[in-house]
Amino acid sequence: MPTSLHSHLLLERFQALDRFLIEHQALWKPRPFTHLRLDWEGTYPDLARHLRQNTLADAEGEVDPHALPAPYPQLADAAQTLSALGNLPASALRAAAHRLDVNVPGRKWQQIEAFASHLAFRAPSRHWLDWCSGKGHLGRRLLQPGQRLTCLEYDPELVAAGQALSAHHHLPVQHIHQDVMAPGSAEHLDADTSVVALHACGDLHVQLLRLASQQNCPQLAVAPCCYNRIATAQNQALSTAARASALQLSLDDLGLPLSETVTAGARVCRQRDTSMARRLGFDLLQRQQRQTDQYLSTPSLPVAWLAKPFEQYCRDLAALKQLDLHGDIDWAALESAGWERLAQVRNLERLRNLFRRPLELWLALDRALFLTEQGYDVRLGVFCDYTLTPRNLMILAERDR
Repeated sequence: MPTSLHSHLLLERFQALDRFLIEHQALWKPRPFTHLRLDWEGTYPDLARHLRQNTLADAEGEVDPHALPAPYPQLADAAQTLSALGNLPASALRAAAHRLDVNVPGRKWQQIEAFASHLAFRAPSRHWLDWCSGKGHLGRRLLQPGQRLTCLEYDPELVAAGQALSAHHHLPVQHIHQDVMAPGSAEHLDADTSVVALHACGDLHVQLLRLASQQNCPQLAVAPCCYNRIATAQNQALSTAARASALQLSLDDLGLPLSETVTAGARVCRQRDTSMARRLGFDLLQRQQRQTDQYLSTPSLPVAWLAKPFEQYCRDLAALKQLDLHGDIDWAALESAGWERLAQVRNLERLRNLFRRPLELWLALDRALFLTEQGYDVRLGVFCDYTLTPRNLMILAERDR
């Protein structure tokens, strides 16, 4: 069984992942969605042919990696080995107070329970700080008699709703309206504060790691999320090892770990497929109209656009992009070609997706290594099953008081 990683094992795993990702970056960096043909298809024609012949239903189903042409089986085995990571040690968790889970969506509550049950710190916390807390559900679950809780949140409506919930449960919680990226956020951190962040995005969790280590917070527990939600165009590595790496990551690259969902219902999946097929059809149209083999970025569109006839959808999107349409256009053939291309894209993405977890672990290890450099004893592991949330990696860091 794989185990969680302790401080002394972090660098070795990071370097192995770094070599793997750099060696094969020509396979995972280009997105099938934006390229009609991928460079690696010339190197591995059997694999490309196999994937392109599969249907959309094939792409959605499970597949035995060893049933696919080379180098897929070898890469799948390597990715699985390098990504192997066990659960963090579980800690005894007191039963939740009566009705504390009311108004919390079931899946979110399960994530909170799982996160809270893996906070195996050596010393009990005196003061919890829930970073980007929303309504403060996580912090309230952790709060025990004799402890304090502070919740920092940017959205004033969530601050007010959280304060009302804490008052309803008669809990001594301070809900503070705070932009954690603003200079004043460091004032809430000190050598008595245990900071928790469940799925804080990009710059928000990076800011936490930097400030908490500067302010000598004794304990940190962070489940990172949305590595691509950053203010810069490229990843800004934190640790010495990641800064020394030749791996340069764009926003597109950073989005790869997030391209997986396990929670979408059938209706949402149908909408997603229709939206993607239409975008791919429009992409074929704009290449033809502009006489260029370049992808044209298009904005996010309201779901209501999917109710439009395909021709109207394309004409409206062309107008949005200030693209004049000319000539006779076979709209039915174009719509059909979009769906064919969707099947090809989804199947070609199988290869790219092998690198999803290795890249996510590389990013989490960068953050874990940064904390070891700041003097923390660090563990990195899994806090819940991936079916509950694919973002199930958790960094636990503790300093001797």
